[in-house]
Amino acid sequence: MHTPPPGLGTGQPRRQRSVRAKAPGKVNVSLQVGPLRPDGYHSVASVYLAVSLFEEVTATSTLEPGITVSLSPESTLELEGVEIPLDESNLAVRAARLMADVSERATGVHLEITKRVPVAGGMGGGSADAAATLLACDALWDSGLSKEELAHLAAELGADVPFALLGGAAVGLGVGDRLSPALATERLDWVLVPADYGLSTPAVFAELDRLRDAEGIAAPEPTEVEPEILAALRSADATRLSHLLVNDLQRAAIQLAPGLRETLGWADSHGALASLVSGSGPTVALLAPDGDAAAGLVEALAHRGVEALAVHGPVPGARILSDTLL
Repeated sequence: MHTPPPGLGTGQPRRQRSVRAKAPGKVNVSLQVGPLRPDGYHSVASVYLAVSLFEEVTATSTLEPGITVSLSPESTLELEGVEIPLDESNLAVRAARLMADVSERATGVHLEITKRVPVAGGMGGGSADAAATLLACDALWDSGLSKEELAHLAAELGADVPFALLGGAAVGLGVGDRLSPALATERLDWVLVPADYGLSTPAVFAELDRLRDAEGIAAPEPTEVEPEILAALRSADATRLSHLLVNDLQRAAIQLAPGLRETLGWADSHGALASLVSGSGPTVALLAPDGDAAAGLVEALAHRGVEALAVHGPVPGARILSDTLL
């Protein structure tokens, strides 16, 4: 006789239910990276900005125990050589299992993921999936966890997951998981240029370590972000912010994907205030003076045969979109 895993399939509802949630991707406005630590991680000092490009997860209770996952046909992303896992290595599956472990009314669940954030693009798309899943399963199983309790669970899944849950703007220290909200409410406009390939985050960090070793650079341990960056965010002063953008991982990403140089160079000569690789890349983020300028950049890139997306931030974190009895 089959016994369902603890917390899964043990409390079947009278009727099936479906909860849909969304969570935002992010841009690292600033990212300082410390040296490789003995535990294999790097300390960082980063400023995260949630932007208006969202992942969606629909969690539907199932009569059979266990967790299954699929990609929605509405997903807008296709990458050469990049496969999205649909097993236990998927961060959304791990999030559902974590919620099941703390939920008294957990059932079997199917997760349908609609991907819009570039895959392996340095924007935390997988983390957004996990954050949306935590929120959807919390509602689906009437777990009643607070945002703080969900954020505690999110930290077990990865450094970017708590931020996708909370959204807005934040300073991230430690390995990026020690979050402090940043006062930023006014809109900043960006243009995202996704690549048709992905970059492995561990590979980019390893390349940064290699470059530093080869050059004899002893990187300091970052303990804070530049106060000027936070002031520019607070006032939504795009011109001021354009002179402060920094990403220690950018040169490592360019070393692994030299074509990024062309995108960055083109952006700087066609009306963007500044450009940088987002996180570990290869998505490039262009800072625009305003929404009209962002739309103009998207159009100019389209004439070059390059697909780009106009977004803005900060935006709120994960939220429920619908809750339906089937």
